[in-house]
Amino acid sequence: MTNVITKNQPAQTLRDGSLSATIWGNRNEKGVRYSVDLARNYLDEEEKWKSTSSLSHGEILRGARLLEKAYDAILEFRQREKADREAN
Repeated sequence: MTNVITKNQPAQTLRDGSLSATIWGNRNEKGVRYSVDLARNYLDEEEKWKSTSSLSHGEILRGARLLEKAYDAILEFRQREKADREAN
């Protein structure tokens, strides 16, 4: 798992079937502030990929588990950042 914060690139994307949780890092003078986008990806009638934040009943628990994994990933990112600061 990499934690490279670059402009307009996610820090990490987690997937479970058609669901994805994308972790974004926004670096500022105080460090990195993280946010997460949860989406369901699907093909439309024209075979083009689309995404929505709307989940069906059967997708809610999977989405919650993805968000929990994203939370854990952000904790790991912060622990590594703290270790890097202490090493310097």
